[in-house]
Amino acid sequence: MPPVASDCPAHQPIAALYGDHHRWLVGWLRARLGCSQQAADLAQDTFVRLLLADPQKSVGSPLKEPRHFLVTVAKRVMIDSFRRRALEQAYLQALAEQPPGLEISPEERWLLIETLQRLDAMLDGLGRKAKRAFLLSQLQGLPYKDIAEELQVSVSSVTKYIAKATEHCLFFALDHQ
Repeated sequence: MPPVASDCPAHQPIAALYGDHHRWLVGWLRARLGCSQQAADLAQDTFVRLLLADPQKSVGSPLKEPRHFLVTVAKRVMIDSFRRRALEQAYLQALAEQPPGLEISPEERWLLIETLQRLDAMLDGLGRKAKRAFLLSQLQGLPYKDIAEELQVSVSSVTKYIAKATEHCLFFALDHQ
């Protein structure tokens, strides 16, 4: 029989949190989402995120306000879920607008959506202009001068945006290896 979360000392606080507040969290999410299945899925995703978190950032001691903590984590999980869904819908819309004959297989579609989600996660946290400058440079190959005109900023600002985005991507890659 495989070990359960409560068998691992690092997961005991999360197991207790789950036992004490899972039903409450599902109810809280259901009230906001209007769907009990989606609420249950996001509640599970919230606890999975806690289990997979960096052990040094994990729940190591009893929380003073466990429900507030769970709401904060659940809101982040919900935002990530909405972002993934919006990204997928935008991609599916772009596919639907493609001329006939350029169709891709379901496997290729899944891989592209997964890649777009990873790219979105990698660029998360960058400012709007830095993200846009980076994408214009990397995906469209625009020179900095054209990006500056598009964003209505100076070329030196574009240089700083691209450098910041590149550094951000490198740190993301190091953190997720």
